[in-house]
Amino acid sequence: MRVSQSLIPFAIIALFLSFVNAYDPSPLQDFCVAIDDLKGVFVNGRFCKDPKRVDAKDFFFSGLNVPGNTNNQVGSNVTTVNVDQIPGLNTMGISLVRIDYAPHGQNPPHTHPRGSEILVLVEGTLYVGFVSSNQDNNRLFAKVLHPGDVFVFPIGMIHFQVNVGKIPAVAFAGLSSQNAGVITIANTVFGSNPPIYPELLARAFQLDASVVKELQAKFGSI
Repeated sequence: MRVSQSLIPFAIIALFLSFVNAYDPSPLQDFCVAIDDLKGVFVNGRFCKDPKRVDAKDFFFSGLNVPGNTNNQVGSNVTTVNVDQIPGLNTMGISLVRIDYAPHGQNPPHTHPRGSEILVLVEGTLYVGFVSSNQDNNRLFAKVLHPGDVFVFPIGMIHFQVNVGKIPAVAFAGLSSQNAGVITIANTVFGSNPPIYPELLARAFQLDASVVKELQAKFGSI
């Protein structure tokens, strides 16, 4: 069937809009507060609470003023405020985190599969950056941030932050998803369950298989 030339612009627009709407869906009503009453059924997102039962606590969270415990292997702590903490974020396409860093602590290389991130530093000094895709030749985009500085990490890009100062650092970040997800590279590659074949990783990372097994033992216990 021949497609009318006059319809081609509309088809292009429709295709463009399909990509524009490829992330969290826009609300179809004033709000859609998440509810867990239904068991054994899964949806892309969360079920909605009856609007007549919604109240202010469904849109509220308290505690981002409290520093996170950075006494761990990486010297940082992420306090997440997403749809699990604020059910009213369901369908809103946004969430928030507080990140605390001990001196020389880091938020190690990771990626958010479902959201971009915009970070503002409020205390301390951070070295932050992300690496672009293979198609862009894996370029590093990095800056040293001071209080009041803002940096953006595009969706899906591997990124990191490290405290390069002598005092604790604190940052807040917004994400363009109610549940952006996080994939920490080292934990995922070397700490998977069950483990990835050491020989595969040895060749991929150009390491001896014994080194890979040592890394798997380390990250598998985290």
